[in-house]
Amino acid sequence: MNNENRKGQGAAKAFGALLHFYRERAGVSQEALGKETGYSKSQVAMIERGQRRPRGRFVEIADPFLSAQGALLEVAEEVTASGVAAWFEDYLEEEAKAAGIHMYETHLIPGPLQTEEYARAVFHCAVPALEDEDIEAGVAARIKRQEMFFRKPAPLVTFVLEKAALTKPLGGPDVLRKNLLHVRERADLRNVTIQVMSEDRWTHAGLNGPFILLETEERRGQLVYVEGQGGRYFLSEQPDVGDCFARYSALRAQALTPEDSARLIEQVAREL
Repeated sequence: MNNENRKGQGAAKAFGALLHFYRERAGVSQEALGKETGYSKSQVAMIERGQRRPRGRFVEIADPFLSAQGALLEVAEEVTASGVAAWFEDYLEEEAKAAGIHMYETHLIPGPLQTEEYARAVFHCAVPALEDEDIEAGVAARIKRQEMFFRKPAPLVTFVLEKAALTKPLGGPDVLRKNLLHVRERADLRNVTIQVMSEDRWTHAGLNGPFILLETEERRGQLVYVEGQGGRYFLSEQPDVGDCFARYSALRAQALTPEDSARLIEQVAREL
C-alpha cells in the first residue's frame, strides 16, 4: 500500500475502524478501553469514528491491551492532522469534482469564503476546544479548499447569505472587515455569484436552516448536503433533492440582487 495515500484525511477513519475491530474482537467495551487509557467513553467513540486523533500514550497502551500485535501502532503513524473531520471527507470528494456548488448559510461566512484569520477565529470557538495543531491544520485545509474557485473547467459557484452571517465579528472587527473585502473580491469572479438575504424580509424559503447543493460532474446528477448539531447527511433521492433545489431557487429570487448584495457587503465593511 502506498503510504502517502494513507496519510491525512482517510488515515484517522482507517485507524478508528481498526481500533473498533480489535476492541470488539477482544470483547472490551469503549468504557473499559477509556478507563485503561485515561480517555472517556465518548472520546474513544470519537476516535473509532475518525473524528479525533489518538494522543499521548493511547495507542501505546491500547495495542497490547487489545492484543493488536503492533497493528494499531503501525497505522497510528499514518494519522496526521488533516484539518478535516472524517465525516466531512465524503462531502469534499464530491465538492472537488462538482460542476455546480450552491450554498445557503445563516450564521457565519462559509468556509470557501473565509480568510485565514477568520477561519482561525472560527476554529478557536470549537467546543470541546481544539489543540493548536488541529486549529492550524484546519485553517490550512479550509484555505486549500478554496482552490475550487479556480479549477478548470471552472465550476459554477453561488452563495445566498443571511446578513447576520456578514455582521458577526468573529475574531474582532478588523478580521471581519478583511474577510468582507475578501468576499467582495470573490464576487467579481465570473463563475461566482454572491447574494445577501435582506433582513427586512418577513419570511423566506430558508427557514429550515443552511444546506449545500452540488451538481455532480457534467451535471449528470444532484446532491444535497445538510449538516447540523446532531449529524450530517446527503440527500440523493427524489423528491427530497428536487425540493431543496426548488427551495434554493426561491431563496435566490427572494435575496438581494448580486449588485445590491455587493454594495451591502461594502457598506457593512465600511461601518466596522
